[in-house]
Amino acid sequence: MKKNVIIIGAAGRDFHNFNTYYRGNEDYNVVAFTAAQIPDIDGRKYPVELAGDLYPEGIPIYAEDELPKLIKDLNIDDCVFSYSDVTYDKVMNVSAIVNAAGANFVLLGPEDTMVKSTKPVIAVGAVRTGCGKSQTSRKVIEYLMEKGLKVVAIRHPMPYGNLAEQKVQRFATVEDLAKHKCTVEEMEEYEPHVVRGNVIYAGVDYEAIVRAAENDPDGCDVILWDGGNNDFPFYKPDLNITVVDPHRPGHELKYYPGEVTLRLADVAIINKMDSAAPEDIQTVRENIHKVAPKATVVDAASPIAVDNPAVIKDKKVLVVEDGPTLTHGEMKLGAGTVAAQKFGAAEIIDPRPFVVGKLAETFEIYPNIGTLLPAMGYSDQQLKDLETSINNTECEAVVIGTPIDLQRIVKIDKPSTRVYYDLQEIGQPSLEGVLNDFVEEHKLA
Repeated sequence: MKKNVIIIGAAGRDFHNFNTYYRGNEDYNVVAFTAAQIPDIDGRKYPVELAGDLYPEGIPIYAEDELPKLIKDLNIDDCVFSYSDVTYDKVMNVSAIVNAAGANFVLLGPEDTMVKSTKPVIAVGAVRTGCGKSQTSRKVIEYLMEKGLKVVAIRHPMPYGNLAEQKVQRFATVEDLAKHKCTVEEMEEYEPHVVRGNVIYAGVDYEAIVRAAENDPDGCDVILWDGGNNDFPFYKPDLNITVVDPHRPGHELKYYPGEVTLRLADVAIINKMDSAAPEDIQTVRENIHKVAPKATVVDAASPIAVDNPAVIKDKKVLVVEDGPTLTHGEMKLGAGTVAAQKFGAAEIIDPRPFVVGKLAETFEIYPNIGTLLPAMGYSDQQLKDLETSINNTECEAVVIGTPIDLQRIVKIDKPSTRVYYDLQEIGQPSLEGVLNDFVEEHKLA
């Protein structure tokens, strides 16, 4: 008899696990997805166009709070945990809920979910959200492009719109972001790639995506997997790079699946060393040696620059940071905060008395965000609430620590300046040396 399955997810890894392991598998009947972390995902369906012939009506998506009732009502055998950047306590709490309701708790691993590419694959992941994956991915691409190689990036999924339309998405220009109706969270990941002149793919069906990328009309020598949260790669990597963060020492061994990502690492990059305490750097270094002793360890900084330091100097400023980094990434500071401190802000203003709508709900769900404003933009309403909240805040200037030009999509009625940050390697071994070896090994030069 077929086993009835619920996939517990957040509109990303859950769909990939279904596509690679369950779609077309007649031993299983996936009766539902559940959703968490991302607002307004539940209530939709995984469409028949993506679900395949075994699911002519698609697959419904419910809120994770309904899990115990769904297990009973739908006679569920297996519940498959399929989202990232959660504590081990959270994983086992969900396991207890599942087991108490009578079902098995399942975690799928790399061998059953990684897709093999026909091109060499470099994967960039991290042990938490907000470690610096994106700047690392950009640095890898810059090195390879300098060698004359065509690099096509593929980003971990963020399919918050029409899933069927988002099956395979290609971004080569800033205009493509509007064409595909990208959220702020999507733009933060895609825009830095396209403005540097390289193509990036994303979507829902990652087998179809990698085949399109391998045959990109502009050419493809190397696939760069640009990971999301702290998930392990969707593709079988030939070189696996994991970024760790000494601002959150010890988290590399406490969050799922971040420790998996670290244990898989060929290269571990200790980022943000320019703004971290020496004892925290040492903790991270010891933990890398403990679980990934064969990994090459690269030391790195994340230097900060701004458009106009005078906007910050001696001013009462509102700091706007990358949304997911503050929410499920649990960071207490980001690039905007570092810039405010470095360039002499008189005070960082608490936005909480001024936030409205969906942003007010975000602070209720994540009460530990503190005196920073997360740039949430999963929907038009959230984007409007973000604009209103910024302009409501009683401050003299706004420090924008998001990876994109936020002023392009919201109107800010106060002086503002944008923060920039890139990966800067320290000493040896270096990422450039690792990539030189990669190019030589795969005869790409």
